[in-house]
Amino acid sequence: MVQSSRDELVRYQGVDSQPVNWGWLCDKGRFNFESINSKDRLTTPLIKDASGNLSATSWSVAIDSAARMLRTALLSSPQSVAIIGGARGTNEDAFAWAQLADALGVDARDSQLADGLPPQVFSLPQATIADIDTAKTIILLAPDLKEELPVLYLRVRHAASKRTGRVVEVSPRATGLAGKAWKKVHVEPGKTAAALRALATDAAFTAQVASGSVVVIVGRMNLAESEESVVHALAEVLHMAPQATVLPVLRRGNVRGAITAGLTPRNGGKSTAEILEAAASGKIECLILLGADPLSDVPDADLARRGISGARNIIAIDTFITQSSALADIVLPAAAYGEKEGTTTNLEGRISNVAQSITPVGTARPDWMIAVELGTATSHDLGFASYNEVHTAMISRVGEFAPAVDTHAVEHDGVIVAHPAPITLARADAASNERNSYDYRAVVSRKLYDNAIGTAKSPSLATLATSAAVIVNPLDVPRIGAQVGESVRVTSQRATLVLLLQESVDVLRGTAWLPINLGGSDVRELLDVTKDVIDLKIEKMS
Repeated sequence: MVQSSRDELVRYQGVDSQPVNWGWLCDKGRFNFESINSKDRLTTPLIKDASGNLSATSWSVAIDSAARMLRTALLSSPQSVAIIGGARGTNEDAFAWAQLADALGVDARDSQLADGLPPQVFSLPQATIADIDTAKTIILLAPDLKEELPVLYLRVRHAASKRTGRVVEVSPRATGLAGKAWKKVHVEPGKTAAALRALATDAAFTAQVASGSVVVIVGRMNLAESEESVVHALAEVLHMAPQATVLPVLRRGNVRGAITAGLTPRNGGKSTAEILEAAASGKIECLILLGADPLSDVPDADLARRGISGARNIIAIDTFITQSSALADIVLPAAAYGEKEGTTTNLEGRISNVAQSITPVGTARPDWMIAVELGTATSHDLGFASYNEVHTAMISRVGEFAPAVDTHAVEHDGVIVAHPAPITLARADAASNERNSYDYRAVVSRKLYDNAIGTAKSPSLATLATSAAVIVNPLDVPRIGAQVGESVRVTSQRATLVLLLQESVDVLRGTAWLPINLGGSDVRELLDVTKDVIDLKIEKMS
C-alpha cells in the first residue's frame, strides 16, 4: 500500500519513467508520511466560543454555523465572500469548491498565494517532462530546482549530464544547475527581459536555439519581483524561439489542477493579494481558507496579517492548525493525502490517481464532501453526493479534464490534460527603477528545508531548517563594514530587520539573497507585493 502511494507521488511531483532513490527523497523531505497520523492532526470540527477560543463541536453545528456566515455575507454581496487556497487537495476537491463558488456567485477565488504564475501561462504551448530528455535546449527561467523541485532537478541534471540537451540558466543568482549549464545569464532583478533581448544578439545562442526543440522551464525566480517580470522574460524567449514549449513550475503540488478545476479568479474577481487587501479594508465578510495559510505562505507578511485581521469571519478547512486557521471562527478537519481517493495534476498537466491508503483521522472528511454539505446547507445542490459522481461531473464539465475518462490510463501512467488553443504573449518592458548604487536588490526564494507545516510536524525533518540570513557576494561584504556571521540591519521601504550576514559567490554583486520561511526574523516583513522590485539597505549594527 505504501509503495503504491509513493508511486503515485512520483507522478504527482512530475517524475515520469525515471528510477527514484526513495531513501534520498524521503531524507530530503519532499515526501513525508510521518505526519499523516500525527497527534497534531485536526480530528474534529472547531468553533470559536464566547471567550474567543476554538472548542470542539459536531459537524452539524459547524456546517450550520458556516452556512449562516455565508448567507449573511452574501446578503451584502457575493463580492464580500472570498476563497483562498485549494491546491492541497485533489482535482475533485478543487472542482467541488469551484462549483460551490459558482453557485454562490463568488468570483474572488485563488489557489495561488501571491507567489505563483499568471494562469495564462498554462495556455501557452505546453511541454511534458519527457520532452526534457530530447530537447536540444533547456532554458531555465525558474527558481533553484535543487531547492524547490528536487525531483525535476534530477531530470534536468540527467539530461545535461548525458549531453542530450544544453542548459541555459537565466536567474538572479547561480542555482544548483549552474555547474551543468552551457550558458549562464545571472541578471539583476528587474532587468531579465532586457538581458534576454541582448542575448538575442549572441550568435552562438541563436544558433543553439535554432538547432532543434526548446523547452522553457518557467517559474517564480524571485518572490521580491513581480510575476509580470516572469511573463516579460518568457515573452522574450518565445520571440527568439517561437517553436519553444513551456513547462510551468509551481512549488505546491496541485496548483495546476486547482486552476484547471476553476479555483482561479473569475469574471474579474480578485487574486489572493487583492482579496487580502480588500479584507484589510473591511470589504470581506467571509473569508474561506481552503488548506491555505496566508500568514505563513504569502510573501508579503504585512498584507497577510492585515488581511486576516480585517476579515469579519474566517472559515478554515485544513489538516493541521496553522497560524491562519488558529484565528478562524470555524475550523473543519479535512482528510489528508492518502486518506481519500481522487486525481491530481502534476507540473506538466498529467492527471494521475490518488488511492486511499489509510482511514481519515477522527471525523476528517474530503474537501469535496465539505463543499457539498455547505452547498446543501446554503440551499445549493451541487448535483453530486459521492466521489464517483464528483469525478464524472468534473470530466464532463471541464474540457481540460476530459482525458481522465480513461480510468485505466489514469491509474497507470496518467493522461495529459487537453490544452486550449495556445495564446501569444505580448512583449513589454518591466517597469522597474534603476537601483541606487548604495542599495542591494532583493532576491527572495525558498529552500528545500524550511518551516512548512509538513516539515515542522515531522520529527526527523523539523531540525533541518536553518535560520534566516541575508546573503551577499563576498566582494560586497567590505562595503557593508560588518564581518560574515555578524548581525546587520536590513531595511526596505516596508520594514527593518536584524539578520545574520552571510556570503556566497553564487549571489550577484549588488543583490542580496534572503531565503524565506526560515527560523528567526521573518524576511517577508521586508516585502511588498505591489512593487516590481525591492531594494534594501544593509548596514552594520552601531
